[in-house]
Amino acid sequence: MTRISLGGAVVRGTLSTALTLSLMSASALGAPVDLSKWSPEYVRSIAGTQEFDTAGDCAKVTPLDYKGRLTFWYQGVFEGDPDLLRQYYKEFFETFRKTYPNIQLEEQALTYNDLLDKFRTALLGNAAPMAVRLQILGGTEFAAKGYLQPLKPEDVGYSTEDFWPGAMKAVTWEGVTYGVPTNNETMAFIWNADIFKRAGLDPDKAPATWDDVVKYSKQIHDKLGIAGYGLVARKNAGNTPYRFMPQLWAYGGGVFDEATASPTYKQVELDSPQSKAALQASYDMYVRDKSVPVSALTNQQADNQPLFLAGQLAMMVSHPSDYNVMLDLQKKTTGSDKDKAQTVIDNMRYGLIPTGPDGKRAVVFGGSNIHILKPEYVEGGKVDEPAAKALGCMWASPEWSLKMAYAGSNPGNLNGFKTKWMKERLDSIKFLDVTTSMLPYGIPFPALPQSPEIMNIIVPDMLQNALTGAMTVDQAADDAAKRVKELMGGGL
Repeated sequence: MTRISLGGAVVRGTLSTALTLSLMSASALGAPVDLSKWSPEYVRSIAGTQEFDTAGDCAKVTPLDYKGRLTFWYQGVFEGDPDLLRQYYKEFFETFRKTYPNIQLEEQALTYNDLLDKFRTALLGNAAPMAVRLQILGGTEFAAKGYLQPLKPEDVGYSTEDFWPGAMKAVTWEGVTYGVPTNNETMAFIWNADIFKRAGLDPDKAPATWDDVVKYSKQIHDKLGIAGYGLVARKNAGNTPYRFMPQLWAYGGGVFDEATASPTYKQVELDSPQSKAALQASYDMYVRDKSVPVSALTNQQADNQPLFLAGQLAMMVSHPSDYNVMLDLQKKTTGSDKDKAQTVIDNMRYGLIPTGPDGKRAVVFGGSNIHILKPEYVEGGKVDEPAAKALGCMWASPEWSLKMAYAGSNPGNLNGFKTKWMKERLDSIKFLDVTTSMLPYGIPFPALPQSPEIMNIIVPDMLQNALTGAMTVDQAADDAAKRVKELMGGGL
């Protein structure tokens, strides 16, 4: 058992074998922090203990007077992100241009949902950027198809041990590393204590299990007439697998065996009794109890945020940044709505994501990585590698991997936890310690080129088929399993 202290309370949960081994191996390899001691207290103890010279470190990779040109795509800051994140993104590109004044940088920001599709299209037309920052789900797909150059942390001035083992797993294909992690994230469970109290629930305790989430959601809806849980089931939207997969894993299910210590990805498990139990829980909330937003089939998390702020939604899974998002949204309200919004903000609570029936707790180990393209797929047929590595070095540095993840994620570079900015954010961002405490429970998506199709299309389709009544829960799970097997072809 592992014990994690949150605000004076002690929460007990079972770490999976895979996560335990991951933490132990990271410590053995000489990571800059001791992951085996991971807790809010340990994170606070190392924050602000070391200073770093970003420009000096990156000068060792690419000289500061280097003259070149770089085209770069990345997931930008859009609706649902706090203003603080916009500020740091702006400062990053200003700082890069000041640090490397002779590199002509042409960057393009895209939404999460557009980035993969536009990147695929550009690759087919040999019109891709020289470098790209992709969500953790996408790298293996493009590495397996031969689009990416080998790229490891040592190529941009760092050590592989400076990054989470799970993050490195997500940028490795057939033993070769094809990217450098920039940030890693895990979410937490958020609830409105005032709504809990009015519904007859303990305002200071999150639901312990996903079965409790179903019960609480119904009780809140029946007593108060508002949505209990912020279910998200939109197709081709990253919000959906990031919120459903923790539920699936907690019930003991999976797409494959990705939650185990040494996954083989040889056996599809979407049609297992455990996976069907997780899907049944969503069905019960949406169809049987009608205790979640009717718009859940098309909702993203950005649609849940105003509902939560208006006091019309009691529970959701999201980032620490949602607290800042609520503050930003409140600034746009007027009159009595502003007071109502303040009541919601005052009653926001964060806790660990609930467990399954057998005590399993899980969350998606998310994040993003920087990759460099092969020249033949780039517009103009040329890649300026020194310029790309300069950008990779700066973004993956302890300083900027922390700042660019300031409000909603965590630094990809473990040394970021030791910076003064980590100390500042722990003091200024409410509930950050809770979401950071979920990192040891993180499970990466399967490190397979088919993962984007599985997570963004097949899993949401499974949800939609069950929730709309197009199929029964059993049929929807069986259909999804069949589609995964067909997608994998001879790989199973």
